[in-house]
Amino acid sequence: MAPGKGNLVVAQSGGPTVAINNSLVGVIDQALEQEAIGGIYGAQYGIRGVLEENLIDLRQVPAKDLAGLRRTPSAALGTVRHKLTDADYDRLLEVFRAYDVRYFLYIGGNDSMDTAHRVHQLALEANYELHAMGIPKTIDNDLVGTDHCPGYGSAARFVALAMRDTGFDTEAMALGSPVKIMEIMGRNAGWLTAASVLGRQGPDDAPHLVYVPERPVSVETLLGEVEDCHRRLGWVVIALSEGARDEEGESLGRSGLTQEVDVFGHRMKGGAGDEVAQLITAKLGLKARVDRPNYIQRSFMSCASSVDLAEAYSVGRIAVQNAVAGASDQMISLVRVSSAPYEWTTGMTALREVANLERPLPDQYLDRADGHVTEEFVAYAKPLLGDPFSLYTRLSPRYVNRT
Repeated sequence: MAPGKGNLVVAQSGGPTVAINNSLVGVIDQALEQEAIGGIYGAQYGIRGVLEENLIDLRQVPAKDLAGLRRTPSAALGTVRHKLTDADYDRLLEVFRAYDVRYFLYIGGNDSMDTAHRVHQLALEANYELHAMGIPKTIDNDLVGTDHCPGYGSAARFVALAMRDTGFDTEAMALGSPVKIMEIMGRNAGWLTAASVLGRQGPDDAPHLVYVPERPVSVETLLGEVEDCHRRLGWVVIALSEGARDEEGESLGRSGLTQEVDVFGHRMKGGAGDEVAQLITAKLGLKARVDRPNYIQRSFMSCASSVDLAEAYSVGRIAVQNAVAGASDQMISLVRVSSAPYEWTTGMTALREVANLERPLPDQYLDRADGHVTEEFVAYAKPLLGDPFSLYTRLSPRYVNRT
């Protein structure tokens, strides 16, 4: 049975992306069309905004501002990483009751789906009618239960373009700085690092070597591959996940690894690029430089994928539609119908099957021998990048001989 009339709260959580505001606007646009929804409130800084009653009246946002948000990166409501404690539950119920909240929509990643699931369980145990829905978001693309995640396509597009461009830069500087390492976000999954290959025009284009967490590599193997590539081409570009590991499971950037952890217990990564660069210079005598785009990977609107923005908007709308129809404790998922031509639809996955889980790159997307990315991955990921890239040109040299 569909729920009765009540108010809606939407919040954003986890790392911001280029596309997350599209999901927010999708929620607002759909909620405005629903007779069952009265107030539409945005919680500032995620679930903390509910706990602290920092709620924004989203019905008062002008239409032109909503349209503008669809081309604005980051999280318009502000975001947070907050793990619910037992002490939070009574307060959440108090706020929900005070504002007659019957719909709670949380936009985020693995940990956010856990929060949405906990909110659903809280209401269920208290016999309070509340429909809690998760809306997927993460550039890591590691949520289970969905073909891919809103936010990934745009970040992947950025990485592919940045890798292509830094490759041409490194090729030109081969006599002085022949090795370039791009350290790419991805703590435990290499989806974004794998996307670095999507800008290649030819087999010798960057990146030449790809290292992801799913395929541990020894320092000796890495150095041997760099040396072989340099001998063949005269320059080397490496796509290196921040979570790349050696055969012992230790970070390749272990000396630069900070022991800081977030509230969910995830150890913060960093330094892998510098560590590998130092090794290459010390052992091979090759000057190596590091590009570390860091958070700009997830916030560079100029590289937004049109496909990504459209999908992010749609999952926001669909989440509201399903909540009003009576669904709860579900995450909206993206379902691929076809890759060529690219077609998609939406489905739902139970939050308990998503919460706190991670989906690594599957075996078929990585060569079992050396971890290089396969054509099957390219066929999967390339449609998510949106418009085709412009083509670059190299000189075909005709050398002048003294006569």
